[in-house]
Amino acid sequence: MRRIIAEQNPLRILFSEIQMTTLLPSLEIETGPQPEFSVIWLHGLGADGYDFEPVVPELGLPLSPGVRFIFPHAPAIAVTCNGGYVMPAWYDIVSLDSSSRTIDAAGIIASRQAIRDLIARENQRGIACDHIFLAGFSQGGAVAYATALTHPEPLAGVIALSTYIPLPRLIEDEATVANQSIPVLAAHGTEDDVVSLELGLRARDFLIQSGYSVEWLEYPIPHAICLEEIEVIGTWLAAQMRR
Repeated sequence: MRRIIAEQNPLRILFSEIQMTTLLPSLEIETGPQPEFSVIWLHGLGADGYDFEPVVPELGLPLSPGVRFIFPHAPAIAVTCNGGYVMPAWYDIVSLDSSSRTIDAAGIIASRQAIRDLIARENQRGIACDHIFLAGFSQGGAVAYATALTHPEPLAGVIALSTYIPLPRLIEDEATVANQSIPVLAAHGTEDDVVSLELGLRARDFLIQSGYSVEWLEYPIPHAICLEEIEVIGTWLAAQMRR
């Protein structure tokens, strides 16, 4: 385990690089010495857990309660739509265009279980499920949706960024009553040419029609996040933690 303590005014941030034999390797950032909440944040295709590390101090979260951010690294697998190139991915994408995806359902299920294992570890470390948020960008957001909406215990919320729901049938078949009222924050760039706005809107509409309450945001950006979006996420997280 490599641990680095860095001082960033006004946050004291603790970095940990975790390598576990049965868990996904993850980068951890704690905003306080005894975290009361956890955020498990999943990166997009071809990236890694370091991708969203710089976001934490920009969220503008209060000094208390402390939050543990967990940024897991997806395993490296061959991705069919990229010519079989091996890269970090939460599941294989067989084919894609601007308005649809053909994906490996087994990969989604396996990644969901890997995130459930991280949730269970947080439970063991004293963080109850209703104090755990799932967040994800692009492919990571798809796994965050699939995990949060089907988790057997109520979670604190889900943040879905520039993403979609690849397996609506999975949600229809396995959605749990425990998370029927889960707070959902979804944001998308109107200029996104990787995961089209249409796919994001389709996910939003599916959730609303299924009875979920969704806070939807659009920004005039490509497949990325912007500072304004980060600030809104921070405000949203702080509000949910006060509930």
